[in-house]
Amino acid sequence: MTETTKTAPPEVLRPSGFGALAIDGKAMSGRVLAEVAADVSRLGLKPGLAVVLVGEDPASQVYVKSKGKAAESCGFHSVQHTLPATTAEDDLVSLVGKLNADPAIHGILVQLPLPGHINATRVLEMISPAKDVDGFHPVNAGLLAIGDQARALVPCTPAGSMLLLAEAARAAGVSLAGLDAVVVGRSNIVGKPMAQLLLGASCTVTIAHSRTRDLASVVGRADIVVAAVGKAEMVRGDWIKPGALVIDVGINRVPGEGLDGKGQPKTRLVGDVEYRTAAARAAAITPVPGGVGPMTIAMLMKNTLTAAQRIAGK
Repeated sequence: MTETTKTAPPEVLRPSGFGALAIDGKAMSGRVLAEVAADVSRLGLKPGLAVVLVGEDPASQVYVKSKGKAAESCGFHSVQHTLPATTAEDDLVSLVGKLNADPAIHGILVQLPLPGHINATRVLEMISPAKDVDGFHPVNAGLLAIGDQARALVPCTPAGSMLLLAEAARAAGVSLAGLDAVVVGRSNIVGKPMAQLLLGASCTVTIAHSRTRDLASVVGRADIVVAAVGKAEMVRGDWIKPGALVIDVGINRVPGEGLDGKGQPKTRLVGDVEYRTAAARAAAITPVPGGVGPMTIAMLMKNTLTAAQRIAGK
């Protein structure tokens, strides 16, 4: 009996309606989560993920809830620690120490941003590098910088972006090796690790940013554009080289049209790239929302499984 289309993995690339193929992060994240759940079952592991939330930031609450649901769907042991915004820094550090020592926990994530009185760098550096599933610890950043991905835990958003990029390159029938890549953005969370991953794929990489001279010409020569600058539609569509692959990491809320059901002005989400005009020139592009965003949680689950395997010696 042959497989039905119901069991086939969803297509990651679909028409955008503007010329380019849209790279579907929801479809790819579904694949990743299914693979993680299957590996958990096959290996007989029970990865443990602890998420720590300090304060009541609404966006953070939504993210943490989504992470907990994903962990449970993958068969993980999922733990959430919700602390008041007034929590002392030393108390948070103490909790991280307890989680480091807990053999049932393989991944620790402290949700950012933290309240202003807490030194986030100190807290993140207290997480055991082996359990640092966000990939933010200097040890993991250093391993990635020297090209040792076999031992590093890679930040989730860049790792997910690379999977989407590889799928787009495969569909376009091109190898990433030798392509000219421009990363717009230099953050430690996305821009810098993304550049390291592209170097690892043998791309020729330029890191650009808001102060880059003649940014339009720098972007315009790129075969690959990764926009992670955090400014709505900063990368203009007519900058994009025809046939380029575009990964838009930005998520920005801007005014929409009209009022919502509560009489408040509507808003909409846009990326760092001017989507419609860019999609008329690119070969493939990630939409916002529905592109890179869903991949972050999926790669967090994958990192937690990887951490559990390493700790268990599997």
